[in-house]
Amino acid sequence: MNGTIYATADVDGIHVINKTKRNATITNPIGTFTIEASETDTLVFSGVQYKLHSVIVDKEMIDTKTIKVFLLENINQLDEVIVGKVLTGDLSSDVENSDVKAPINFYDVGIPGYQGKIKTQSERKLAEADHGKFFYYYGVGFAININKILNRISGRTKDLKQRVKLEARDELMFRVKAKFSEDLFKGDPLEDPLRYEFFYFCSEDPEFTEKCSSENELFAMAFLQQKLKEYKSNLKN
Repeated sequence: MNGTIYATADVDGIHVINKTKRNATITNPIGTFTIEASETDTLVFSGVQYKLHSVIVDKEMIDTKTIKVFLLENINQLDEVIVGKVLTGDLSSDVENSDVKAPINFYDVGIPGYQGKIKTQSERKLAEADHGKFFYYYGVGFAININKILNRISGRTKDLKQRVKLEARDELMFRVKAKFSEDLFKGDPLEDPLRYEFFYFCSEDPEFTEKCSSENELFAMAFLQQKLKEYKSNLKN
């Protein structure tokens, strides 16, 4: 049986345990796994950053030989404790009122600091794998970028590009879910256990990124409302 883990954070190395057959495996970097299972077997999914989750294998999973699992992040919330002086949230004011010294600013010492978007792990791997030109020309000859060529030939660059694309799509999906769920399901309710599946259903639409990354919220809401009708129609069928 093949399966896929969906979550808000890293899905690499999640433990998948078949309690019934007493076998186990772990997920790969994109959250997929393969495990032997039969109908009524109990699968348990365990990760340090996620809540423990169990699934009983049903006939549909056996027939399709696939399973999708949605894990919830395990957030340990501590009681509020006030230590020392009360801070306001304004950085300049809090630095003056606290006992700590302000950190050195790059620009204070004449060094330009990086202010762009921090790359994800997959984006960093892709940049490393596909860095630079194929050929560097000099006055008397040229040098070949072997690393870039080998990554292209082996398919590693293509796999990393696909991984970056999927991560960006999933990130957008979680943002859309958080932003539109309340208004979307207020007029057209959907049971909580089905909502994650619905948004993944939306994200698989080729127009999802274009429709939902638009700054026009009415445009995105119209798309989600149409997809909700399609999703409910699929459920009935």
